[in-house]
Amino acid sequence: MGLRIILSSAVKQMTAIAIVASISACATPPAKEGKAVAVMYDEVYDPLEPMNRYFFDVNYALDALFLKPVAEIYRGVLPLGVRNSVRNFLTNLSQPIYLINNVLQGDLNRAGDNMGAFFTNTFFGVGGLFDVAQLNTQKEDMGQTFAIWGAPEGPYLVLPLIGPSTTRAATGMVADYFADPVNYAARENGIEEVGIYRGVVSGIDSRSRSIEALDEIEKNAIDFYATVRSLYRQHRTNLILNGASNPTQLPNMSFDDDKTASTKE
Repeated sequence: MGLRIILSSAVKQMTAIAIVASISACATPPAKEGKAVAVMYDEVYDPLEPMNRYFFDVNYALDALFLKPVAEIYRGVLPLGVRNSVRNFLTNLSQPIYLINNVLQGDLNRAGDNMGAFFTNTFFGVGGLFDVAQLNTQKEDMGQTFAIWGAPEGPYLVLPLIGPSTTRAATGMVADYFADPVNYAARENGIEEVGIYRGVVSGIDSRSRSIEALDEIEKNAIDFYATVRSLYRQHRTNLILNGASNPTQLPNMSFDDDKTASTKE
């Protein structure tokens, strides 16, 4: 199946979810889950919780059967230096879309850092395998841009394969795909699958770096779903506020780097 067919189906599914979410009445908070769970429920607008819990369980099973074992093999076979080069390369490919979002958010200083990092690491870092620039640029996506523009967060969603999101973040994800200059260049040259390959490799790399942290979170969670939901929102808040909120970070659990806010996400 071609990438356009996959994306078309994904967009239709996200649109349908957004429509359902917009007309859904507020769900009743869990009554017998304990005070900690009730507090986490109040933090995040989750009117589609039964559906979200279903997809959370599906993703959890897929992670146990595929992603986690592959991530463990990836970490066991490749030395840390090689894995760091993989991450550097993927980050470098993302600098153009980070730049676009920083411009749209009015942060020209960060946009300048994105441009400097991309050109420096591309030409002097062997195509981005080595982080010569050392500018430590932060991920910027259209979900964050929409938040800066004042778009409402929307309901919390758990997307198949992708994981935690919101209607705003999911819409931003689709916008990022089509706005990303790297993906555009790939489509123009008939290699549309580049976006999928990037997402899969990025997901495996991110999962390999969060195996122990995620296991620890699951072990100590009263309700793993509610904990992930709360941590996802804190993580998104941290991204939108550029680290000003300094919340606990949620290890990446999706195929999208990175593949997860209270006031803006």
